Amino acid sequence: MIFILVIFSKTGNVLSENRLFDVNNIKIVNTPSKNINNLTSQAMKKGFSVLIERILLKEDKKRLDDLNLSDIEELVAYYQTFDEVDDLNKSIKVFNIFFDKAKIHNLFYKRNILYSNLIESEFYLLPIFKKDEELNIYAKNFFYDRWNKVSFESEIVDFILPIENIEIIQKVNKSKGNLEDLNLVNLFNEYSNKNLGIVLITENNSKIKKVFLKTNILGKKINKSLEIKNYKLEKNELHEKIIIDIKNELVNIVKSQNLIDIRTPSFLNAKFKINKKNSLVGLKKRVEQIDLVEKIFIQEFNNEFVILKIKFLGKVNNIINELKKEKINLRLNGEQWSLDII
Repeated sequence: MIFILVIFSKTGNVLSENRLFDVNNIKIVNTPSKNINNLTSQAMKKGFSVLIERILLKEDKKRLDDLNLSDIEELVAYYQTFDEVDDLNKSIKVFNIFFDKAKIHNLFYKRNILYSNLIESEFYLLPIFKKDEELNIYAKNFFYDRWNKVSFESEIVDFILPIENIEIIQKVNKSKGNLEDLNLVNLFNEYSNKNLGIVLITENNSKIKKVFLKTNILGKKINKSLEIKNYKLEKNELHEKIIIDIKNELVNIVKSQNLIDIRTPSFLNAKFKINKKNSLVGLKKRVEQIDLVEKIFIQEFNNEFVILKIKFLGKVNNIINELKKEKINLRLNGEQWSLDII
């Protein structure tokens, strides 16, 4: 029992190591005119921009525009730095920035901002190009060919396009009359538990007239039509700009389905049986890797089991999935939640 109390010596101790709020590999060109303070300030500002791009919806980013450099520096817990030389033989200072989770949470709490904790970053997607009533799935499809070749600032979603497959061609052609009703789970049957989507780009008379997004995010069906601006660009430049616009919209949709509201945490009591497989030390180490877990409180303990009260952010399904990633089983038996190390 003393051992249990030593492991959880501070009831309510914050466990997460803030992986979500770590921003690595920020590169700043080092010149003789810049001292280490200038470089660090520049890196922190850039790192914060990367962070909010990763976790905030586009409409919420502007709500932090008034933060100045000193405000941003206050949010940093610590940083690491090392030197390297780029391909042009320029001296580069590389920073890893570790933002303070509690301070970020406090900022978002005060400004009533929800942030995204992406559970599943892989997105299985098929862009379909409909040109003058002709359906192009793989061949003659600029959007399929260039989708992952167009540079894109946000790297939080990994778009995976299916390789040319006769079954996919048949399924798409079968729904040719109404692609908006195409069954995504049937189309991507090997990845039914992943984020899925199709993008239908319609062009008539050499102008993009319509973009329709059909998605299945964490099991939730979300459809959306985009307003297309035919910028005064060359054809290929225009199409690449449209790819970027679509990617931004898809990333925003994925974020919106993984939002965390700091003002409304959740709690559950879970029983953890103590045996050779279920080590308290092992449990604590694994839980420390989970951003969604805020605190763990000891409710009851003896030499056979511990009842833990877990404070977490987000939905129960999200915390179950995150625990599984750390090889911890959280399951409901009747009215009692239980924890086991896998």
